[in-house]
Amino acid sequence: MVRSQPAAGPVTTAERIVSIDVLRGFAVLGILIVNMQGFARVSSAYMNPSSGGTFTGVDVWIWAAIYLFADTKFISIFSMLFGAGMAMMSDRMAARSASGTRLHYRRQCWLLLIGLVHAYLIWHGDILVTYALCGFILYPFRDLAPRRLLLIGGCAVAFVVPLWGFIGMSIPYWPAEEVAAAAAEWAPPDEVLDAEIAAFRGGWTGQMAFRAPIALALQTAGVLFLHLWRAGGLMLVGMALYRFGVLAAGRSTAVHRRAAVLGIGAGLPLSAAGIAYKFHHGFAWEKAMFQGELFNYVGSIGVSLGYVALVMLAVRGRWLPGLRKRLAATGRMALTNYIAQSVVCTLIFYGHGLGLFERVGSPGRMGIVVAIWTLQLIWSPWWLARFRFGPLEWLWRTLSYMQWQPMTKRRRTT
Repeated sequence: MVRSQPAAGPVTTAERIVSIDVLRGFAVLGILIVNMQGFARVSSAYMNPSSGGTFTGVDVWIWAAIYLFADTKFISIFSMLFGAGMAMMSDRMAARSASGTRLHYRRQCWLLLIGLVHAYLIWHGDILVTYALCGFILYPFRDLAPRRLLLIGGCAVAFVVPLWGFIGMSIPYWPAEEVAAAAAEWAPPDEVLDAEIAAFRGGWTGQMAFRAPIALALQTAGVLFLHLWRAGGLMLVGMALYRFGVLAAGRSTAVHRRAAVLGIGAGLPLSAAGIAYKFHHGFAWEKAMFQGELFNYVGSIGVSLGYVALVMLAVRGRWLPGLRKRLAATGRMALTNYIAQSVVCTLIFYGHGLGLFERVGSPGRMGIVVAIWTLQLIWSPWWLARFRFGPLEWLWRTLSYMQWQPMTKRRRTT
């Protein structure tokens, strides 16, 4: 007698695509490199590294390396994987002769709630709210032909280039008060910086006056002028790459190798040009805020696709098997690990923890990144050896399926 597969239920171990788990683990660890700036420094320093402190020597080199190799690259991979996940879930439900539409929208509602809790109670730099909002909009696209998904997704991503270019060229025509407000946002006066530093070195409730407005801005203007187009477009690209078999390492080694060389070879010089452009103009906001970001905006697409190809080559070639297994476990617990990064870092830098906000230099911040990577690469496989899901993955699934999910693994008996 064969036990039938339930029509609706979490993905089983047999259904998992290992290469996607490895890629997701690679992305969630890489995101921390960039997010660390947001945890440890004043908000204006995320775009303007000279804001709020000295920007010389080793700080310049570390910032340039992060900008060149990490900035927007790993979040781009994460966006593509989120889109691929929507397509995979839809396919899995269809294979079980069940509709996944209600399940999808329940998942998005709960993800939205998790993101809101994260953004307003833990860290304002949350991306989950954006993903939930994009997921509401993009689910109907999941069954389009892969080439059409690539076309629509590519156009959505490309839309930001003329948009930001137009905004940048229009600056000379802005009202004086708008110019002053933008300049103050790019390089806030000392009293504003001192107030932000004091708030984040203080108690949790006092931080809300700064955390909430930043989170709200990211969830409104940030979504409208950037994330809906870039993250949403890349989700469609991720659906297409999944359909083409790219994310399952299903293309030939030669195809993945060419993609890695072309993507990274074309993308890194563009990102480097953005660094040179910003330094050439002295990080003046009129040049760096919009036009200066477009180099990396475009270049990061190539680099992120190149990174995807490199990970697929690693899976196909069975490189570093021990590390791959740990990355796969980290990726299976991506939601838990992403939120855990925020919890750990806010406890390190904010006043309800160690209060090291704006007290740790670039080398120290990178040391913290490596320490958290090490912990997550150790604890993720340890946890999954004992439990079926990460803690937050279990919660999300239980709420989405409206059914209590078994957490512990059954022990084999002899």
